Amino acid sequence: MAASTHTVTNQAPPLVGYDVFAADRALGEAVVRHLDPELLEGAREELSALGRTTGSAQVQEWGALANENPPRLRTHDRYGNRIDEVDFHPSWHRLLGKGVSAGLTSAWTRPGGHVRRAAAFVVWTQAEAGNGCPLSMTHAAVPALRTDPALAAEWEPRLTATVYDQELRPAAQKAGVLFGMGMTEKQGGSDVRANTTEARPLAEDGTYALTGHKWFCSAPMSDGFLVLAQAPGGLTCFLVPRVLEDGTRNVFRIQRLKDKLGNRSNASSEVEFDGTWARRVGEEGRGVRTIIGMVAATRVDCVLGSASLMRQAVAQAIHHCTYREAFGGRLVDKPLMRNVLADLALESEAATTLAMRLAAAYDDGSEQERAFLRLAVPAAKYWVTKRCTPVAVEALECLGGNGYVEESGMPRLLRESPLNSVWEGAGNVQALDVLRALRREPGALDAYLREVGRARGADHRLDGAIKNLLTELADLDGIEARARRLVERIALVLQGSLLVRYAPPEVADAFCASRLGGDWGTGFGTLPHSLDLATVVERARPAA
Repeated sequence: MAASTHTVTNQAPPLVGYDVFAADRALGEAVVRHLDPELLEGAREELSALGRTTGSAQVQEWGALANENPPRLRTHDRYGNRIDEVDFHPSWHRLLGKGVSAGLTSAWTRPGGHVRRAAAFVVWTQAEAGNGCPLSMTHAAVPALRTDPALAAEWEPRLTATVYDQELRPAAQKAGVLFGMGMTEKQGGSDVRANTTEARPLAEDGTYALTGHKWFCSAPMSDGFLVLAQAPGGLTCFLVPRVLEDGTRNVFRIQRLKDKLGNRSNASSEVEFDGTWARRVGEEGRGVRTIIGMVAATRVDCVLGSASLMRQAVAQAIHHCTYREAFGGRLVDKPLMRNVLADLALESEAATTLAMRLAAAYDDGSEQERAFLRLAVPAAKYWVTKRCTPVAVEALECLGGNGYVEESGMPRLLRESPLNSVWEGAGNVQALDVLRALRREPGALDAYLREVGRARGADHRLDGAIKNLLTELADLDGIEARARRLVERIALVLQGSLLVRYAPPEVADAFCASRLGGDWGTGFGTLPHSLDLATVVERARPAA
């Protein structure tokens, strides 16, 4: 029986039943900008199809169910046999299967693959970020395996397949596989050279038995893992299959699943090795150099993942304010709220534009672009992922008390928001990696300066920021203590240069005035009032 005490009015409808890709103008323009024209029509059709799927009520329900029903560990079967399996809600398998079939692990096998995949990653992970982890690691395993042509020939076709097969059986019997990664240990964390897991050579050339542990091993249900261990020749990279060729389970003991702040649909675990069979990848003693290609690719995905989350948070905030009325008018038309929304939109567009530029550099593959990535990836990973949490907090506040309620979806975005800043090396690791590139690879700085220099003369605030950055780079005294400040400036100048070149004048003007020109407060909603903020907000509004 319907309640007669009140009538529900002035509530925004759910943001559902829309094309997530087509509604994101900054993302769509980046795809046009970075793809060859002959690929564009097919890519747009593909991305819009994925966008409609992502924005559907069904997929949004899958995301909510996967998050509400986290994975469960089963160490033994009913008879007492050790099985170390992880059970997932059916919605998780539906999400992951759709991500695989949409090409989120196949960037390396088609023209423009990285740009197409990056755009799809930004779209698809807005439904639920958890399935992005196995998709990312499977995608990122390819460059590491390519250091060993024989291994790459065996595994790459399975890794880049668009078939999702969740069953645990020998990889040779599967059309598609997933990969995970295990680097960190209890005593070392990011200092992987402190790893103690031992790799003992076996009789067959290139094979070893591993004994030790990994403190963080994500997606333990995967078919294979790239791990680091101490071989006689030093720290080395190994491929650990989950199931051996004869069908027996490799020794891969899942001790427990991590009880995480967010990313709850995805299983992260602690694992033990005890005579675990492994194949060497690359040379002994060169484990970090071998696996660094995987690390770099997953760091790009951290940037993409944060851009995705920011986009969804901003879309929800603007959507709500478009429909919600207060004090005699729509919230989106109120000058103060418009300032907040425009500020959030700037952060989101700057993140998306930078993330897609990184993907385009991977597709290009030239020596100059590789040098650019060496500096741009850790700088972007540092800055974009750190901006994600304040964006999520402010976007949630735009919904008021409704945003603090689980049903709005905003708390899930907030819990997810710090993740990409922590994974694949937290802030200090990224800042030190930038310093390492500056010291050891002068070509990286040259490529970066050539990139930002393309926008020189277009905005005086950007020109001033480039000049100030060069002054900072010329003074190396005490550089480690101010590394975060330096990396922040590197990222902001790069974002500003991209927006000046590619974004509408209203967006570029607002970004340069606030982020580079200093006309900005310490919180969102403090943009100069003289800017054309209505245009900035309208550009970011999702048309459901």
